[in-house]
Amino acid sequence: MRLYEYEAKRLFRRYGIPVPESMVIDNNIWELENAVFPVVLKAQTLIGGRGKSGGIQFANNLDEAKKKIEELKKMKIKGYTVEKVLVEKKMEIAKEYYICATIDRIEHKPVLIVSLKGGVDIEEIAKTSPESIIKLYQEPGEKLAPHVGRDIAIEMGFKGENCIKVGNAINALYNDIFLGLDCKLVEINPFISTKDGKGYALDAKMDIDSDAIFRHPELSDYEVIVRHEVGELTEREKIAKAANIPYVDLDGYIGVFPGGAGFGIAAIDLIKHFGGEPANFMDSGGGPTPERMKTMLGLLMDNPKVVAIFGARFGGISRCDDWAKAVIQYIRENKPKKPMIMRMAGNMEEEARNMFEQARKETPELFSNVKIYAFDTPIEEVIKETVRVAKEILAKEKKVEVN
Repeated sequence: MRLYEYEAKRLFRRYGIPVPESMVIDNNIWELENAVFPVVLKAQTLIGGRGKSGGIQFANNLDEAKKKIEELKKMKIKGYTVEKVLVEKKMEIAKEYYICATIDRIEHKPVLIVSLKGGVDIEEIAKTSPESIIKLYQEPGEKLAPHVGRDIAIEMGFKGENCIKVGNAINALYNDIFLGLDCKLVEINPFISTKDGKGYALDAKMDIDSDAIFRHPELSDYEVIVRHEVGELTEREKIAKAANIPYVDLDGYIGVFPGGAGFGIAAIDLIKHFGGEPANFMDSGGGPTPERMKTMLGLLMDNPKVVAIFGARFGGISRCDDWAKAVIQYIRENKPKKPMIMRMAGNMEEEARNMFEQARKETPELFSNVKIYAFDTPIEEVIKETVRVAKEILAKEKKVEVN
């Protein structure tokens, strides 16, 4: 369960991690009169990327703050509506750091990561300045020793009493919050030092293991709302969930209409490999019904970011001709404009191809944007073709350059 920034910071404050003075504004706009300006206005969403989307603003006075808060509350960030705005004291930053506790999926261990160079793009820092990153692996359930946080704070350049406070904050982040609250992720980016040598968490991301929520009734004491997973879904993900279709929205422009989870994962990797950007993950499941497949296609056709669709079916228990019937029926009923580039192989492959050819002869205008490849064309070539077509469309819309 992901927490809003303001919820995570309430927990930070409870466990001694310093955060700026703040208030949360939803319908209580009058409370802004108590703010000390200048302030930072931060849209509260459960998804990243708000800074690049204009979800973080600055205000120097009350009127400016009111106006910008109203603008923020009208926004949608990657499909998520903004209902609350965190108003924080604007801090003077001397230096930025990155602090994170998470699970290393390769090492199969919890890890504390601290970067002596902070900033938005920690991945880029890892590439360009790996020597600035501290990684401490722990055994599952093992707490940090008391001196560890102080040692790291010294490395970060904090002095005296401020060093002790930051060291205690690092230990609290790992021991009390990450371990104590069964978190999958606790991240501060950036953690800062001010000109007077103090440390503050300017941002906060927390993800608590949903299966462990029942062990933490104390969350309600800090006004952390235990929300069902559906509260974190985009509108398309909610539609898919209602239809029992595994589906995840991504940020790209190529829709993925696979014949199974394996094909879906492979397609995402190959689209990225050949320079494209996938728009989703999806799984049709075994023996999908025509209605299920039409819902799947509808999710992609209704996504305004999707400009082209890659589809694949390896016929086994789920036959290629059944898949073809559903796709043809959807095209005839909905008359989609987006190009569909698909590959079929396996059980009833020839019959399925014949069905598409017959449909093309009967209504050529509906199937002019549909290309069907068979077993003799490698899936890599089909995906290359899809990426090429998608980039050409985007180039015409002047959204990307074609390499």
